[in-house]
Amino acid sequence: MTSELNEALLRSLTPSVLGILVRRGADFAAAEDAVQEALIEAVRVWPAGPPRDAKGWLVTVAWRKFLDATRADAARRRREDLVDEEPAPGPAPGADDTLQLYFLCAHPSLTPSSAVALTLRAVGGLTTRQIAQAYLVPEATMAQRISRAKRTVSDVRFDRPGDVATVLRVLYLVFNEGYSGDVDLAAEAIRLTRQLAAAIDHPEVAGLLALMLLHHARRAARTAPDGGLVPLAEQDRARWDTGLIAEGVRILQAALARDRLGEFQAQAAVAALHADAPTAEETDWVQIVEWYDELTRLTDNPVVRLNRAVAVGEADGPRAGLAALAALDDSLPRYTAVAAHLHERDGDLATAARLYTEAAHKAPNLAERDHLTRQAARLNTHRSR
Repeated sequence: MTSELNEALLRSLTPSVLGILVRRGADFAAAEDAVQEALIEAVRVWPAGPPRDAKGWLVTVAWRKFLDATRADAARRRREDLVDEEPAPGPAPGADDTLQLYFLCAHPSLTPSSAVALTLRAVGGLTTRQIAQAYLVPEATMAQRISRAKRTVSDVRFDRPGDVATVLRVLYLVFNEGYSGDVDLAAEAIRLTRQLAAAIDHPEVAGLLALMLLHHARRAARTAPDGGLVPLAEQDRARWDTGLIAEGVRILQAALARDRLGEFQAQAAVAALHADAPTAEETDWVQIVEWYDELTRLTDNPVVRLNRAVAVGEADGPRAGLAALAALDDSLPRYTAVAAHLHERDGDLATAARLYTEAAHKAPNLAERDHLTRQAARLNTHRSR
């Protein structure tokens, strides 16, 4: 078994092994530490001879690690009655607590950043080092964040139903981080969402998975060879992954057929309309506006209203888009960039160039700042001719 296969198998088994330890009486924090130690042991010994029952092996080793840690800690002697007898080796129990782990790691008492870190470690099976590298923070900082998160949820009942919407928001946060270090967080978010979809039959879980697949399908076309951003309208659609698009559309259609519309299904519908257009000019902007109207009804989110203004500008003309934009708070992220785009489409190049420059100063990252700066330079060059 190759190291790549080993790692994929270990990460897929992590939540069910952790769930078994918690069911046996281990508190979440101690169980999670024990599972991580078992994963390290597996990486060390499996290449020489992988076990026949990988899950059973991990459960046995993780439980022993838990026992060792508990017995070594005098402050936790009171728990000896829980761990005095080690269960006999054998096949791992069939019960799967993966869904409860998703709920626990996205508990409302956690901050979004802590929920993301805990989900990646406890459900995703990533190491603290990998998570820290992905989020560009020191490993010690991430270790403290994870430890605080585990302490926060240590007394939460494991058998109580959780909030699916909170779990989905956490997974979407992971997806939007994209790629950094040696962990592809977008791919990891898709893997975890697939796993969640297998554990729960919920149209919004399917909607989020469809949305991720449809966005991920465009990934190769989003950046130029020099690393610069390529706007959707300028992307080479031949580079879009048609397999992911087809899968995303199929999953979305099945979810929409259940007539329980949610925000991720509506967002996925917008993404599907973009993916369905052979060219940018053939995009069905009228239908996209209708889906943004549905999203506004569902969420009343100002960012949705901002995106709707862009769609209105494409469907009904830039002045209609500017009118929709005027009703929004100009402190919204990307507001100035949207205003610049709409003024350019309306032919007011001087105002557009000024706004692109202003938007560049507000950009949240270097790639977006460089893109907006180039837009301003392009218009200023055009005007000076």
